[in-house]
Amino acid sequence: MSLQLDNVTLTVNGQLHLHEINLTLEKGTMNVLLGPTLAGKTSLMRLMAGLDVPTSGRILWNGKDVTGMRVQDRHVAMVYQQFINYPSMSVYENIASPLRLMKKSNAEIETAVQKTAEIVKMTDMLDRKPLELSGGQQQRCALARALVKGSGLVLLDEPLANLDYKLREELRAEIPKMFEESGAIFVYATTEPEEALLLGGNAATMWQGRITQFNKTSQVYHQPNNMTTARVFSNPPMNFLSVTKTGNKLTYGNGQHIEAQGKIADLADGQYMAGFRPNHLELRQAASQSMAFTATLNITEFTGSETFLHLQHEDHNWVGLIDGTHDLTLGAALPVYLDANHIYIFAQDGALVAPASYATAA
Repeated sequence: MSLQLDNVTLTVNGQLHLHEINLTLEKGTMNVLLGPTLAGKTSLMRLMAGLDVPTSGRILWNGKDVTGMRVQDRHVAMVYQQFINYPSMSVYENIASPLRLMKKSNAEIETAVQKTAEIVKMTDMLDRKPLELSGGQQQRCALARALVKGSGLVLLDEPLANLDYKLREELRAEIPKMFEESGAIFVYATTEPEEALLLGGNAATMWQGRITQFNKTSQVYHQPNNMTTARVFSNPPMNFLSVTKTGNKLTYGNGQHIEAQGKIADLADGQYMAGFRPNHLELRQAASQSMAFTATLNITEFTGSETFLHLQHEDHNWVGLIDGTHDLTLGAALPVYLDANHIYIFAQDGALVAPASYATAA
């Protein structure tokens, strides 16, 4: 069982929304579409479902061209951000509703509903109405209705976005288990890198209607193939600074330099961009191979256990994520430090040329 998108594009009102998407998803895989709002995630899922037709290219299911096939004739289920349940029906009847439309027997419906309810932990709630449920339980009911059909393709379009933190954490842990038991192809759209990492499986990063990378989620996170992917797979986005490689030195800032080690030492001399994630900035020098900067502190944001630092360094705006709370002076020069093992090196065209040393060992 596989879903293949072959050179798929989508144009809406003369505007190109999706640019030549090539993607193959295999049976029994969790696949995350990760990207900011308007990256094209929902547009791509609607094409996968058959709700829309691509402007060009083909969509293949198990090698069969289903590009023009109606959504009703496809083996697909979709769950949206909003809870879509029938308020007048019990949880049992909500889950059973697609099976009744498929004219399954009462015995088949009973078996399928009970099995699915067990997967989503709703066996003791089957007699309740949706409005008697919590938000997380309502979304589990919607997930159950998608799973009960036994669809080969299950599409989840930011299904946890409207839940509070506790319920999101609960369902994030449960969804991979549901997926393992179903054996379907799962596609899960999210704007949150942390959610992609928690779900695991494969990740396709999206930016302005393009897939910038597709691989195992951990691989895409640790070794983004370009600056765009690195920005998408970092929250807040990855920081950048200009560096120069000359001989065995990597120069940055106002003539400061460190020894070029690892894969950086093998690079040709020239100008590059270095990238690092916000949580790798520090207020104290802790590493032997440390890069030191003086930046202007513009804004601080406290979360309780962490502090976001909004910094200006030369022409670059940075964000640092520091453990604890700190009483710092806005507008003042602030020394910050970065372990060189955490920097990624990108060519001038944005392509990754040297992953961070810690990432190559991950």
